[in-house]
Amino acid sequence: MRNDANPFAGLPVVVKNLLLINVIAYLLKFTGLGNFGGVDMDTLFGLHYFASPLFKPWQLVTHMFMHGGFGHLFMNMLGLFMLGPPLEYRWGSQRFLSFYMLTGVGAALFYSGAHVLDFYKLKELLTPDEYAEVHVRGTAMWLAREQFYNPYMNILNGLFNVPMVGASGAIYGVLLAFGIIYPNVQLMMFPFFIPIRAKYFVLILGGISVYSAIQNNPNDNVAHLAHLGGMVVGYLLIQLWRHRDQSGTHHPWR
Repeated sequence: MRNDANPFAGLPVVVKNLLLINVIAYLLKFTGLGNFGGVDMDTLFGLHYFASPLFKPWQLVTHMFMHGGFGHLFMNMLGLFMLGPPLEYRWGSQRFLSFYMLTGVGAALFYSGAHVLDFYKLKELLTPDEYAEVHVRGTAMWLAREQFYNPYMNILNGLFNVPMVGASGAIYGVLLAFGIIYPNVQLMMFPFFIPIRAKYFVLILGGISVYSAIQNNPNDNVAHLAHLGGMVVGYLLIQLWRHRDQSGTHHPWR
């Protein structure tokens, strides 16, 4: 007898396991079971700026499995659930996993690299003692969210001690790949539920990310630069693989 109640039935192996890992990480985080020695999972596994005392190399990967809340998790996993399977079936599991991880790490590097100029500008605006105070604040994590008297110190504190979390960079890479490979497939644009071709869906979301990144609204906690980074890295990977595949005997892009 078939068990059609299994929501994972028919999902390819990489998409299925990525969904499970993200849900498990979310449950560990929000139940507190994943805390280590009183240190929360965002601090350990969320991405911090390279110069932050809280930065660890593994955060370039692990930030993809941390999410800020259920809505954040749900939207990212919905995108993976809807767009990931056609790509994994077409590319194969190994290539799809490579694409997902490389776009996620690439988005993190893009996001952090885009803040290099901000970091040095802020450093010039602060005295050595003020800079040192912000730098040390990260080691006393219970103080990291308290406000400083100097607004530039608060901005640097946000850059140093507030982690970037979520799989959005990788998901935007997956979205871009879907739009390139299946440009005329109709997608439903949330929250309007209007059917729109994938190629236009990609252009709209990419345009929103560019506009939002340029606006640089301090009250906007969405990492738009990570979204753009995922798209940029995804596009470069697709062009690289397309050139390599068309140079050989196998042509998965046709």
